[in-house]
Amino acid sequence: MQITSVRVHKTDREGSRMKGYATVTIDDCFVVRNIRIIEGDEKLFIAMPSRKVADDRYEDIAHPINAETRKMFEDAIIEEYKNPTNVEEAE
Repeated sequence: MQITSVRVHKTDREGSRMKGYATVTIDDCFVVRNIRIIEGDEKLFIAMPSRKVADDRYEDIAHPINAETRKMFEDAIIEEYKNPTNVEEAE
């Protein structure tokens, strides 16, 4: 599996730890949208797309099943987030 495209949309919400959203394409044939970029206490991290379920919890819609794959997603997204020439401003 290879990440073939990453698009980042920055957000600018005062007082919010959420810094943007990412869309990731895998092997030029599968897309995961709405991966959140969050500013943690020590570093940026990602949160996979989720939905609210009946008992007021949130469940991931799509997510990596091992640490190696999560790191691959996080590294690619954070790298693109920090690259000012390839980032779109979200409304």
